[in-house]
Amino acid sequence: MTERIPARERLLQAAAELFYRDGVGATGIDTITAHAGVAKMSLYNNFSSKADLVNAYLEARVEEWNELYRVRLAEAQTPRDRLLAVFDSYADHAALAFDWGFRGCGLLNAAAELPVGDRGRATVALQKQDVEQMFKDCLREMKPLSDAEIDETAEHLSFLLEGAMARAGLDGHDGRLQAARKIALSILDQL
Repeated sequence: MTERIPARERLLQAAAELFYRDGVGATGIDTITAHAGVAKMSLYNNFSSKADLVNAYLEARVEEWNELYRVRLAEAQTPRDRLLAVFDSYADHAALAFDWGFRGCGLLNAAAELPVGDRGRATVALQKQDVEQMFKDCLREMKPLSDAEIDETAEHLSFLLEGAMARAGLDGHDGRLQAARKIALSILDQL
């Protein structure tokens, strides 16, 4: 079966599991290539460096979440549903990591290990900004609020979501994400 999966994909799959489970810094090239079942040269034929592989991993995680969000979005009927779909897709993304030992947001975990100015940190920051913008867009459609109210509420929802994800990572399950969704509903009900 592994012979049919291209080396690049096997390397990305191995990196996804190992970087998430053990951390970026703790995972060496030899461990990644062994886990992927490829020669070390295959890594360098597909990625210019470990940093390049880390960036590809982060971009793949963002796209993985985006796809989960698109699935949830397709079911959403209202702006409120679309806003809650963000929370639901975070829980969906968490579920994908349970087999590896859930540790919270893989993007933030990796970014915490990368130096300031690293391209990977910018990828993570952009995803977090995009989520906050999604909240703003939904809020703008839901109620006639001022820009300041929209910005503040979207920021609160972002903090709620990311804080819940961090605590869920410490807990090892998605209970905090489910609680955050309920809190988000109460915030929306108070608007």
